Amino acid sequence: MTPSVQRSKPHVRLLASCLLAAGAAFALPVSAAAAEAAPVQSALPDFTGIVQKNAPAVVQVEAKYDGNRRPAARGRSARGNMPNDPQAELFRRFFGMPMMPSPAEQAHTSLGSGFIISADGYILTNNHVVADADKVTVRMQDRRILDAKVVGTDPTYDIALLKVSAGGNLPTVSIGDSRTLRPGQWVLAIGSPFGFDYTVTQGIVSAVGRNLGSQDQPYTSFIQTDVPINKGNSGGPLFNLQGQVVGINSQIYSGTGGYQGVAFSIPIDVAMNAVEQLKTKGYVTRGQLGVVVGPVEDSAVKALHLEDSEGGLVAQVSPGSGAEKAGIQPGDIIMAYDGQAIRTASDLPPLVGLTKPGTRVPVEILRNGKKQTLQVTVGAMPRDENAVSNGGPAAPSASTGGTALGLTVRPLDEATRKQMGLKAGQGVAIGDVTGEVAAQAGLQPGDVVLMVNQQPVGSVAAFEHATKGVKAGTTVLLLVRRGEQNRFFGLTVPKG
Repeated sequence: MTPSVQRSKPHVRLLASCLLAAGAAFALPVSAAAAEAAPVQSALPDFTGIVQKNAPAVVQVEAKYDGNRRPAARGRSARGNMPNDPQAELFRRFFGMPMMPSPAEQAHTSLGSGFIISADGYILTNNHVVADADKVTVRMQDRRILDAKVVGTDPTYDIALLKVSAGGNLPTVSIGDSRTLRPGQWVLAIGSPFGFDYTVTQGIVSAVGRNLGSQDQPYTSFIQTDVPINKGNSGGPLFNLQGQVVGINSQIYSGTGGYQGVAFSIPIDVAMNAVEQLKTKGYVTRGQLGVVVGPVEDSAVKALHLEDSEGGLVAQVSPGSGAEKAGIQPGDIIMAYDGQAIRTASDLPPLVGLTKPGTRVPVEILRNGKKQTLQVTVGAMPRDENAVSNGGPAAPSASTGGTALGLTVRPLDEATRKQMGLKAGQGVAIGDVTGEVAAQAGLQPGDVVLMVNQQPVGSVAAFEHATKGVKAGTTVLLLVRRGEQNRFFGLTVPKG
């Protein structure tokens, strides 16, 4: 069977050998000389302080789906989704296992992990833990169960930002710097594998900058570890020895569905970049260079008389892109991006993705055996259609007309304008749908209002002016851009 990368989501299959292992340990007498020659065990790390400090900020995330559908097969299988497994049933009968839902509940429940990043209730987890859920709840270490709102998601990075209301004094984790990680460093995870909440596992960093290929999160350079990660650990934190979160446990590489010594975590730097964008804009923007690159194969090394196979071979350049305008051509080999060496073609997308659109970046290329550096203005990648957006923050003060229409608006950033093909100063984004008028019309957060009653609007102030004094019973005509299409919406303000 060919191993595959799998989301570390819940799936109960317990081996009988695990039941026997607890009583199998025994000790042999050791001579004084041997004891003196033995390595000093105190040199090994003690994780108890890290666990005691951070466990209260780790939560169990439960996503529920209505009776007409199940969690998608993309790693969101239900806990204990093997009602006929005799070993799972043995554990159920003899050990109670209160965390295991009944077979009927399993079909509509998904369980993962998460961690609190701010005292006011923001929680970070994986998108695949909560994607398309009808209801999301989190369980704290003190056994409180809180309803969670999905603030926003980014499937490309597999990030979801949740929010709970609990008095504003919640325990939080400390955020570290994943860029400082090196292979061989100790790390540990806290999560809910198979529903066993607050399980602690440890290991070392096996590799950094691991790209899993274009078919699975090409814009993420994963942290690879040998920390035991299983289904249910998804979304949980990966800590360094300083007790700081350096990653989000996300995937395992397995031929059986269970842990086999290879696990992958999303770097916390990537995750927090997404978090800040979800908070401020309601969606995640990634840079786009405008090239398709492939590996430098042996045949290319021979044909082009190269010294080695490092770099990314440009196969295609998008018309009108920053790469084309800077002079990058098919056949060029990209050797470095913004000062960072490109060893393989898969090194490039994560670096470009983290670049803010509009940034001018030096790109070193090899052409006809000579190196040269070109200055490329990075464009904006189209937004992920499967992302959940909260529409970003509402305008500081909603207009009377906006309130009557049941919506608020916010300024539209230039990167989004360019992405949507709009001109400078054109349009305002709907921040929130607050009333029935806009909701019944079908307006959504993130839609862009271009005109109000045939008056162009390019700022919150212009929108407020156009909707000021809207009276009950009148109809307001909005021209709205959604994706690449414009559409008119007529909103009638109710009387009384």
